[in-house]
Amino acid sequence: MKKLSLTNKIFMALILGVLSGLLLYPFRENEIVKKYIIDFFFNFLGTGFIRAIRMIVVPLVFCSLTVGAAGIEDIKKLGRVGIKTLVFYLGTTAVAITLALGVGSFINPGKGVHLSRIVETNISVGETKPFVDVLLGMIPINPVEALAKGDMLQIIVFSIVFGIAMALLGDKVSTVRKGMEELNNLVLKMVEIVMQLAPFGVYGLIGKTFATLGYTAMLPLMKYFIGVVIVLILHYLITYQTLLILVAKYNPLKFLKKFSGPMMVAFSTSSSSATLPSSMECLQKDFGVSKSISSFTLPLGSTINMDGTAIMQGVATIFIAQIYGVHLTMGDFITVIITATLASIGTAGVPGVGVIMLGMVLQQVGLPLEGMALVMGIDRFVDMFRTVTNITGDAICTLIIAKTEGELIDDEVITIKKNKLV
Repeated sequence: MKKLSLTNKIFMALILGVLSGLLLYPFRENEIVKKYIIDFFFNFLGTGFIRAIRMIVVPLVFCSLTVGAAGIEDIKKLGRVGIKTLVFYLGTTAVAITLALGVGSFINPGKGVHLSRIVETNISVGETKPFVDVLLGMIPINPVEALAKGDMLQIIVFSIVFGIAMALLGDKVSTVRKGMEELNNLVLKMVEIVMQLAPFGVYGLIGKTFATLGYTAMLPLMKYFIGVVIVLILHYLITYQTLLILVAKYNPLKFLKKFSGPMMVAFSTSSSSATLPSSMECLQKDFGVSKSISSFTLPLGSTINMDGTAIMQGVATIFIAQIYGVHLTMGDFITVIITATLASIGTAGVPGVGVIMLGMVLQQVGLPLEGMALVMGIDRFVDMFRTVTNITGDAICTLIIAKTEGELIDDEVITIKKNKLV
C-alpha cells in the first residue's frame, strides 16, 4: 500500500466504498448497520475529511493568490506579452466554464437521482442577484470578515490586490513577501497532509452514498464523466481551433501532428508541470517559437491556465446541484464563472488542489461539499483528459503571442535548420 500513489489509493477507496455500500444496501434498515456503520463509521470518515478540506480552503486561496499576484513583475518587464498572455488565459478559462455550465445544463448528468436525504445539512441557494450586485459583492468591505466567513470571491479579489501591491513596492516589503511565500509553502504542505486522508474520506462518503441509494447512483456518475469529456472536446474544437486558425493562422491538423508528443505526456502524467519541458522543446524546435516568448508563456500557463479544471468544476457543479435536487439560478451561474476563472490562477502545482478548488466553488453557491466524493473517485480519469486541454491551451496561446509579436519562424526555415543538423 505504501508504494501505491495517492491517486491509486483514492480509486481503490472508491471501488471498496461502492462494493461496501452495495453489500450493505439490502440491510440499510437494520438498526446495527444503520446506527453503527452508515451513520457512525461512514459518516465519521466522510464528514471528517470534508471538515479538513474546509479548514484549508481559505488559507490556501489567500496565500496562493497573493504569492502568485506578487510575481506580476514579469508582466511589467515584458509589457504587451504579459498582458496578451493574461487576457488569453483568463478569457479562455471564462469561455470554458461558461461552455461547461451550458452543456452540463443540457445533458443533466445528475438529474433523476436525489442525494439530499443522506445529507444532514440544510441546502440553500440564494435568489437571483442583478449582475451589478454580483460585481459589487466581490469587493470586500472588511477583508478580515471575508476571511472569517469564507466569502471566496471577496477573498480572491483581496488576495490579488494585496499581491499586486507587494509587487509594486518591491524590496520595500521584502520581509512581508518572504513571509507570505513561507506561509504559502506551509499551507501547501497542509494540503498534502489533508489529501493523504482522501482515500478514507472517499471510502466513507461513497460507502454511505451506495449503502443508502444502491445501484441508482452509478448512472449519473457515468453521465458526469462523459459530460466532462464532451465539454473538453468541444472547447478544443471550437475555442482553441478557432483562435488557432483566425489569429495564429496555423493549420489545426499540422498543429495536432506536431504537438501530439506533449499531449501524450500530459495524458499519461496528468500533470501540466511535468509536461512543461516537453512542451517547451516542442514549441521551440518544431513550431519555431522564440525562446523569449515560450519561456514566459508556457511556465505562466502551467500555473494559471486551467481551462480543463474549470470545465470539470462547471460540470461538477451542475452534477452535484442536480443530485441534491438544488436549482441553480442565473446569478449562481455568474458566480461560478467568476469564481472558477479567478481561482484558476491558484490551482496548479499541488496534487488534489483542483478538487479542493471545486469545494471552494461549491461553497460559494451554497452546495454541500459531500457531493465531491463521487467526483474525486473518478478524478484520475477526468484529470488525464483535462490536463491535455490545459497544456494545449498553453501551446496555442504561445503560438498566438509569437505570431502577433513577429517571433514565429516559418516551417520552411525550421525544416532547413533540421536538415543542417542532420
